[in-house]
Amino acid sequence: MNGEYIDIDAGNGQTFYAYLARPRQGSGPGLILLQEIFGINAYMMDMADRFAEEGYVVLVPDLFWRMKPGVNLGYTGEDFATALRYNNEFDVDLAMRDISSTIKSLRSLEQHVGKVGAVGYCLGGKLAMLAAARTDVDCAVSYYGVGLDAYLDDASSIRCPMVFHFAGEDALCPEATRETIQSALSKVPGVEQYVYSGCDHAFATPQREHFDKPAAMMAYSRTIALLRKVLGPIYDLNSLWELHCYHEFDSRDVDAILPTMVAAPYVNHVPTMTGGVGYKDLKRFYKYHFVHANPADTHFIPVSRTIGADRIVDEFIFCATHDREIDWMLPGLAPTGKYIEIPMLAVICFRGDKLYNEHIYWDQASVLVQIGVLDPTGLPVAGIQTAKKMIDETLPSNALMRNWESSAGKPI
Repeated sequence: MNGEYIDIDAGNGQTFYAYLARPRQGSGPGLILLQEIFGINAYMMDMADRFAEEGYVVLVPDLFWRMKPGVNLGYTGEDFATALRYNNEFDVDLAMRDISSTIKSLRSLEQHVGKVGAVGYCLGGKLAMLAAARTDVDCAVSYYGVGLDAYLDDASSIRCPMVFHFAGEDALCPEATRETIQSALSKVPGVEQYVYSGCDHAFATPQREHFDKPAAMMAYSRTIALLRKVLGPIYDLNSLWELHCYHEFDSRDVDAILPTMVAAPYVNHVPTMTGGVGYKDLKRFYKYHFVHANPADTHFIPVSRTIGADRIVDEFIFCATHDREIDWMLPGLAPTGKYIEIPMLAVICFRGDKLYNEHIYWDQASVLVQIGVLDPTGLPVAGIQTAKKMIDETLPSNALMRNWESSAGKPI
């Protein structure tokens, strides 16, 4: 863990502690992370560190301190039973006082600049909604909040933008209950609601039985979108991506590439599953199999670029002559001297002001056709025409469809 514990003034001469995670930049907007029923455990500290990586000053208050300070439980066996006992004894109204104290302490930290948001999971998901209704937080996010239906009278008092993440198959929030909650929330301005089909409670926690990584990634991205919009910080993702690409393809300086990325990045070229996970493997990949494996005449034709809160979607055409073995695209195939143009799509995810991962997509069949190692006869694949049509949409469509002519002249 990268953070530390600090004391929070609860009033009346009492204090409780909170886990504090600071951003690498030294300062930033504030974020209160509200615990599950398992206390400040490894998951909560991991998430605090991740949000700090995104640029936030994060506090995770010990909300069980009135029963027992320092609760840190796992998700199975006796720990699970103990967590349920604490949950049954939990006083929500006292917890809201402690959350208000935490917000006040966060605003007083020298590292804090600007606004404060709240993100909560399970029990914390309920508390996040109540924080939005009863405190001065500037935005809030609720992950599968338990017992929201008992506090719907507070819903109309929500005073800031908020996102709710619901598990479609949440055993702790059946469909009828969820629909009642959603109906009440739909009347509140500034509230976004998302349901993750097929997911059960705690789908965002890797250590839990029902962890669902795709849903967790989607929910996290939506969470970051709200935080960026309301709290900031806003990073120039376009410039960060341009600098990264400059060192990949122009300066070809491996030692300059990795500093543009987080400490544990990964890259996946989807058709060939080439790239690397983690600093060492990725640097090895860049140094020996990518940066200097690209043809001398490599260049790109930009088609479109969409910039979101935490990622860029880049659409372009990769152009080059196959004058060397291109390990990452055509591993094991000797140079053919053929010129290729390949439509590509890159999805680049950021954490804060650093690249976190890259997913790069292209049609491998088109590459193989263009270098002459795949005969397209009788196959629904095309060569350089795929790139040409990306630029000129008036070029013929449906040429690979044998049945296209059969619909000619039919009523439409």
